[in-house]
Amino acid sequence: MEKFSGRVWLMGDDIDTDIILPTEYLVFKTIDEMKPYAFSPLRPELAAKIEPGDIIVAGNNFGCGSSREQAPEVVKALGIKCVIAKSFARIFFRNAINNGLLLIENAELADAMTEGDEIAVTVNEKIDYKGKEYPIVSLPDNLVEIIDAGGLVKAMRRRNGLEA
Repeated sequence: MEKFSGRVWLMGDDIDTDIILPTEYLVFKTIDEMKPYAFSPLRPELAAKIEPGDIIVAGNNFGCGSSREQAPEVVKALGIKCVIAKSFARIFFRNAINNGLLLIENAELADAMTEGDEIAVTVNEKIDYKGKEYPIVSLPDNLVEIIDAGGLVKAMRRRNGLEA
């Protein structure tokens, strides 16, 4: 079971794909060019402050809005290790998994946290925060395989012997 810890960035409810990556930045050709503008309508300074291994903790309906795949791609490109939210928009959830971004649903954690705190995640088991354990529901093995491989295409290439 993979275990990791990271610094938390807090977000509220209904963080839609236009907040995650506004439409006007889709004109850039690469995700790296888009990264500085992630979350800019809500927190213009945030993308520059995120460090590899950080974790986003949010409220309900994270990723609602359009089905643009660049939204989970830019979150992953920023170095976010996982997003923990009370709930996710379904299409964002699947786009994130397909791009190798771990998403965890937990109804309690967002209300208990302070931004900047550290949490520890044991994948498919629990979240540890200030001495309290928050159980999490296990993802099915096929989704864990996709996340571990770094995305759906990489997982299928690995499964078919095309990549190690």
